[in-house]
Amino acid sequence: MMLAERDILNARILIVDDQESNVILLEQLLRDAGYVNVASTMDPQEVCALHRKNCYDLILLDLQMPGMDGFQVMEGLKANPADAYLPVLVITAQPGHKLRALQAGAKDFISKPFDLVEVRTRIHNMLEVRLLYKSLDDYNKRLEQTVQERTAELRESEARYRSLTELASDWYWEQDEDMNFTKVSGPVLEMLGITVDTLAVDAGDVRTEGWNEAERTLLQAAIAARQPFLDFVFTRAKTDGSRQQFQVSGEPMFNQSGRFIGYRGIGVELTAKN
Repeated sequence: MMLAERDILNARILIVDDQESNVILLEQLLRDAGYVNVASTMDPQEVCALHRKNCYDLILLDLQMPGMDGFQVMEGLKANPADAYLPVLVITAQPGHKLRALQAGAKDFISKPFDLVEVRTRIHNMLEVRLLYKSLDDYNKRLEQTVQERTAELRESEARYRSLTELASDWYWEQDEDMNFTKVSGPVLEMLGITVDTLAVDAGDVRTEGWNEAERTLLQAAIAARQPFLDFVFTRAKTDGSRQQFQVSGEPMFNQSGRFIGYRGIGVELTAKN
C-alpha cells in the first residue's frame, strides 16, 4: 500500500505549545516543508475537543504546560472511542520524560532545542505511518461491509431460489457421488409411492419395477457422462394399470478442486397436472 507525497502534505496537523515562539517556529517549518493543513493552540484544555472535531493526523504536543501538562492531554485523547490510534509526537526538553511519554502512548518525540532537519524527518515519518494505518483501517472496514453485503445478497438469492423452486416444482433433490439421495424436499415419497433412492438404480433392482427402461437408459447415460438434463420425462406403470409421468431437471455438482460430488435438481409429476 503506497501513499502519494501530496497525501502526507495534506495531512491535518495540530501544534500544542504554551510558548508562542515555539508555535510560530513549528508553523513556519511545516509550511516551508509544504504542509497545508496546519493549526495550533496554546491552550492544552482545547486539544481533546479540537481533535474530536477535526480528527488530526498528527498532534505536536509540548509536555511542559501550565494548568494541564502533555501527559494529562494524552490521557484525555485516549478516552476518545472513535480513534484507537494516538497520533501524538511529544515535544520535550527533559530527557527523562521521553520514556514516560512513550509509555503513555506517544508515538515519537522531538527534543528541545529543535534540530530542524530531525523535526521534519520525524514528522514526515510519523505521518506516513499514521496515514498507512488509517488506509488499512478504512480498507478493513470496507472489506467487512462488502462481506456483509455479499452475505445478505446470497441469503436473499437462496431465499428466492427456494421460493421459485417451490413454485416451479413438486420436489427438490440432491444426490451424492454414489447417486444416493442426500436431500429431498417436497412430497416425492407420496407421489412416487416408493422408497427414495437413486434415479439410476440397477435395472434388476425390484424398486425399478414399472419404470420405462428406454427412458431410464437415457437418463443413466446423462448421469454417467456427468451432464445436466433439462425437463427429462419418464413414466412408470403402477400395479393397478394406471400410469404416472414425471419430469425432472438436474445438474452435476463439483467441489472447488473440480471433483464430482453429486447431482441436484427439481422434479414435478405431470400426471397430476394434465
